[in-house]
Amino acid sequence: MIRIDVTSKHYGESQVLGPIAFEIAKGETVAVLGPSGIGKSTLLRIVAGIDTRFEGTVQRPARMAIVFQEPTLLPWRSVIQNLTLVHPDLSRDAAREMLAKVGIGDKADLFPGQLSLGQQRRLALARAFAGNPDFLIMDEPFVSLDAATAQTMLDLTKTLIRDVGPATLFVTHARNEAEALSARILELRGTPATLGPHLISAKEKP
Repeated sequence: MIRIDVTSKHYGESQVLGPIAFEIAKGETVAVLGPSGIGKSTLLRIVAGIDTRFEGTVQRPARMAIVFQEPTLLPWRSVIQNLTLVHPDLSRDAAREMLAKVGIGDKADLFPGQLSLGQQRRLALARAFAGNPDFLIMDEPFVSLDAATAQTMLDLTKTLIRDVGPATLFVTHARNEAEALSARILELRGTPATLGPHLISAKEKP
């Protein structure tokens, strides 16, 4: 169980997050929805342990993975090395199997700069799931992709989550993505940002 209980987050004298508390069960996918600039990525960094300068507590498992808005790949390393360097216990055969699972098995010996943006995003997903994380955090991973590629990536992500089964926190400003991927949607609203007055099931109509 992941437990998030943020009392407040300030940048200088400006408070960007108010009280925010929720839990994510094992195998559950929760989306945080809200407009750009409201504090979604700030909340994500707190949950991930990247930002520790806040009031409150976060309980998370040690084995987790993060997929950022940008692929954050090592451009001077090959595609397969981008997996094996992050996961040193991963054999090259297992790495190639993971690449094949995300549809870039034939790109193992290329470098990130030789891949399209969509292929780079596939590599970022492969890197995240290769370690079989207990907790997966995704920060608008489909941003700047065309609609068809974003839908393909969304479907691939759903399959990987189903197969690996991590608790997942998915941050987005796109309601259709939140509804397609998540069992539960939380909305950030206001200044400082807090959760909306109710939780929205992904099956509810907007």
